[in-house]
Amino acid sequence: MINWFEAQAQRSLSTGACIETCGFRIWPLYGRPRERPHYRLHAEPLPQGYPWGTRTPSTRGTNPKNDCPSTGVTRSYDFTIERGILAPDGVNKSMVLINGQFPGPLIEANWGDEISVTVHNRLASPEDGTSLHWHGFLQTATPWYDGVPSVHQCPIAPGRDFTYTFKAENYGTTWYHTHYSSQYMDGPFGPITIYGPSQLPYDIDLGPVILSDWYHITSDEFIQLGFDQPQTVTFPDNNLINGKMNYDCSLLTSTTDLPAICTSNAGLAKFNFTTGKTHRLRLINAGGYSTQKFSIDGYELTIIANDFVPVEPYNTSVVTVGIGQRVDILVKATGKPTDAVWMRSDLDTGCSVASPQPHALAAIYYPKADQSARPNTTATVWTDTNGCSNDNLALTVPLNPSTPPASPAVTQYIDMTVGVNASGESLFLMNNVSFHADYNVPLLLLANLGNTSYPTHPEWCVYNFGKATSIRLIVRNYIAVPHAMHLHGHSFWVLAEGTGTWDGKVTNPSNPQRRDVQLMGPGTADVPFYTVLEFEADNPGVWPFHCHTIGHVAGGMYVNIMERPDLITEKQIPSVVAQTCRDWATWSGSHVVDEIDSGL
Repeated sequence: MINWFEAQAQRSLSTGACIETCGFRIWPLYGRPRERPHYRLHAEPLPQGYPWGTRTPSTRGTNPKNDCPSTGVTRSYDFTIERGILAPDGVNKSMVLINGQFPGPLIEANWGDEISVTVHNRLASPEDGTSLHWHGFLQTATPWYDGVPSVHQCPIAPGRDFTYTFKAENYGTTWYHTHYSSQYMDGPFGPITIYGPSQLPYDIDLGPVILSDWYHITSDEFIQLGFDQPQTVTFPDNNLINGKMNYDCSLLTSTTDLPAICTSNAGLAKFNFTTGKTHRLRLINAGGYSTQKFSIDGYELTIIANDFVPVEPYNTSVVTVGIGQRVDILVKATGKPTDAVWMRSDLDTGCSVASPQPHALAAIYYPKADQSARPNTTATVWTDTNGCSNDNLALTVPLNPSTPPASPAVTQYIDMTVGVNASGESLFLMNNVSFHADYNVPLLLLANLGNTSYPTHPEWCVYNFGKATSIRLIVRNYIAVPHAMHLHGHSFWVLAEGTGTWDGKVTNPSNPQRRDVQLMGPGTADVPFYTVLEFEADNPGVWPFHCHTIGHVAGGMYVNIMERPDLITEKQIPSVVAQTCRDWATWSGSHVVDEIDSGL
């Protein structure tokens, strides 16, 4: 039987509805698939045939930065952030857009390139601050360009511009997003592809596949509902692939900011398979609340990287992608030249709130398929939620071995709980403190001046680890919901996970999983879910560690890790960073900054 979603998909594919009027270009959103050599972006030098020379995933050191090439090439981009009204799934929404599009423009570079992005804040009606965070980048030489207001810079003030310049020290798949309040839920995010060596050959790079839960209310409305007491947990209205999906308009009652305007056949993303070729797909969960379960009907998927870390390849029929995570997969196009196949991504509602439309669809067409016809393939059945965590740690073995120290220089327990403040608002706590940002006082700039202790500001949640050479975090979740824990400036080892008390055993002790976002399962007030993370303290700076679930980080589930403050004082921070604070002070001095959440 054809369900509503597939029936509407048929109509969308046959009519091409809303390709332009909804603010999108027809697939491919980011340009046509790149056949190898896809790294030939321009006329850059190719030593020994590749921008990265003879380096391979297995010849790298523990961290990409240990053997990162220097190509001498700078990839420059120009982004304007402004408000607009689009209808990604057919329902009008007031959004925040980058260069007028959703999702934002693709950034492409080779491993070892410099990336330079000039951001123009043109938010108006109302004006507001913004910033961009480059998710997963190490920022070894440029911690001030990590993009977190109150930590690395002040917000970019309305009408002002700021240029981020940093090196592509890792390679693989990632994304960028605003890191100002819950702003990125309204649309200002986009994909990044860093081309580099691959442990397995493939023929065609299909590029980014962005998976994102979608709300028709604005981010401010979402956050306020979460703070109310009793707390109102809102569900995603839809689920998108590369910013597209249909919506059942009969489900729509109203939206707060706009009339209930809805077009049922908004349109789907399309992809092309070439018969007999191996395709690389770069999965990104850019959502705000939900884990995604990705599949292609009838196909085996080979996982080759988690976040920026190549792994020993392994096969699966369903890929788990937590918020902020990226998974690179290879798919062999074994179908007939006339085949059409469904690509699917399902919200893991067993580990999140329910949704009236948890299933996203996109169409894959072979060269001789009728591209106006609806695929007629059967979905892969999955029931395993992995306990709301990622794949078993024993499965995910980094391709390049890296062994943690026999014992860490310092161990820090972090307990995650919930509470209600004096105003009756629900908050998330880490070691009994809820984070709140001061946009006017970036911590990195304070530390650079030698000011590394803030006894009158416990809400800044700073953990100063001094000269410690390695840091172990034992994170315990006493809340009955899962989390996607993200660390800036590092890929961490995931030593262990489970419920109750950690017994000290490490999974794959000689080469544990590494990544920069790890899912944590739910716990209880009596029996927590624990995750044990560790990383080398070899990147001086102030690095956020937080849950990437929008409502959780907005509610204060966030701490700052101050790493090697003795070396932070030696850094020469560009004067343009302090200029963001002068600009912000001027603007905020005559405007009310409506910081209803943690600020990040």
